[in-house]
Amino acid sequence: MRLRSVALAALLTTLASPCFAEASKPIPVNNPQAQQNAFIDLLALMSGHCKTLKVAGRTFACKTVAYAHGDKGRVNFAVAVDDPSDDSHVVSFSGENGKRADDNSYELPIDRMLLNSKDRPRVDGLPVPAEQTSTGICRQTGNFAAKKVNDVTCSATDNQGRKYELLFVSDGTPVSVRRIRQSAPSIQDPFK
Repeated sequence: MRLRSVALAALLTTLASPCFAEASKPIPVNNPQAQQNAFIDLLALMSGHCKTLKVAGRTFACKTVAYAHGDKGRVNFAVAVDDPSDDSHVVSFSGENGKRADDNSYELPIDRMLLNSKDRPRVDGLPVPAEQTSTGICRQTGNFAAKKVNDVTCSATDNQGRKYELLFVSDGTPVSVRRIRQSAPSIQDPFK
């Protein structure tokens, strides 16, 4: 299962391709890294474009947004950032206790931002995101069962006063939904 989590991180990392003119600098964080014990059990990749993507006051573009649901209930709307100076730039709006008002709307309260960049420490070759305590909300219209999402809007402010905004609009391509189930390792570990 760890390989699947690493594969997800690799996928999100490779989705960030340089094609926008503004360079980025690492965003300093002052929160300790939380223990990561959850595994992704549902992944939905959405195709479209960001009408708005602001990260701590800087404007970027993106190609895709992914919805990732952890087996312990945490949800991330991960945004692969088009950043010419950082091909590992991924920003995630993260929270728990999301709710559906109806079949075509979902609301997620945000309690932290996950900030990933080329300057982050690496585990198994992949950058580990910094967690920044935040407050905000994400709203999604459409649903994964129908494989159709119209848009995702997110707005959050971290505990340092930095603002994060997202308006992602689908291009109409069906959402790619993958349910990931835990399975026995397919590799033998000689060190166990």
